[in-house]
Amino acid sequence: MHKLTVVLLFGGRSSEHSISCATAGGVLAALDPERYTIIPVGITRDGSFVLEDNDPGKFILDAQSLPVVADNGTRVRWPQSASSRELTVVDASGERSLGTVDLIFPILHGPFGEDGTIQGMLDLLGLPYVGSGVLASALGMDKHFAKIVFQQAALPVAPWRTLTADDWAETPGMGYAALEQLGLPAFVKPARAGSSVGVSKVGAPEQLSEAMTVGLAEDSKVLIESGLVGRELEIAVLQGRPGEPTRASVAGEVVVTGRDFYDFAAKYLDAPGVDLVCPAPLTAAELAEAQRLAIAAFEAIGGAGLARVDFFLTQAGWVINEINTMPGFTSISMFPSCWLASGYTYPELIDELIAVAMAHARHGS
Repeated sequence: MHKLTVVLLFGGRSSEHSISCATAGGVLAALDPERYTIIPVGITRDGSFVLEDNDPGKFILDAQSLPVVADNGTRVRWPQSASSRELTVVDASGERSLGTVDLIFPILHGPFGEDGTIQGMLDLLGLPYVGSGVLASALGMDKHFAKIVFQQAALPVAPWRTLTADDWAETPGMGYAALEQLGLPAFVKPARAGSSVGVSKVGAPEQLSEAMTVGLAEDSKVLIESGLVGRELEIAVLQGRPGEPTRASVAGEVVVTGRDFYDFAAKYLDAPGVDLVCPAPLTAAELAEAQRLAIAAFEAIGGAGLARVDFFLTQAGWVINEINTMPGFTSISMFPSCWLASGYTYPELIDELIAVAMAHARHGS
């Protein structure tokens, strides 16, 4: 059997650098060396491409020592044109070939990776990759524009107002007016960040200023969003092969018991106060509707490969919170948990993502 050469691309310049590293550690451990030749390429916090170690243990997520891609002095060189798929690396001994690449697996979260920037570079070089393309990645990263697309597709979203850093500096009354219109509690979120980085719950008007400071530290644009009352549920989505339908997993539920919301520490550092239940207790009709909406959201942005769609189940029905085009793959992440409960082991899920990406690359889609 022909072994595929897969570049695992991780790290990056965003505040989710360490989450990307931890995700890469999980994927490295799951990739079968009998089936794949793996080239781990790390992106340092300043944007250098370095050849990393194929050692999953190096990227374990620990609250006391978050994993990072350090500058080890190597430099990975991408192909000089779309006529080649050969990667090289420059180190102390000179330049050497890393071989011809079949596929890039960009496990990057946040800006400069999940937002279409890397995808544009790979498209320019003619390198196939796992996951969504430029437009879908950019839309999925920007909560403001994703909501607009979902509304246009007649999909339910939470009411919101968007403020830029200039809006807040020049007319802060816009923010307080938004709170009055949307009601309390509300959430303040960076428009283009993930993993709950920069998110604050606002229970009183006097808390807005600090929440805006936290949010604007991550992005120049933030959303003030109605705090919905309901269950928090998530559906994992997988693209089918050419001509096959998109698939949706069973639902996972985020049960918040001792925290204000499902924050960074709960998502990735296993902090107490949140339980993840998968599969979530839903009626057949409720699950079918959530799966329909998840697939519709994925297709509305033109998604490819994979996504996780987050919902609130309120008394009025399902409301889409957001879509993540490159969800976390750590051992406690919801995306692999949902597919595990739907019949895919972790290694099978990675194999399927690679197989789907290769099939679409061969098909030219």
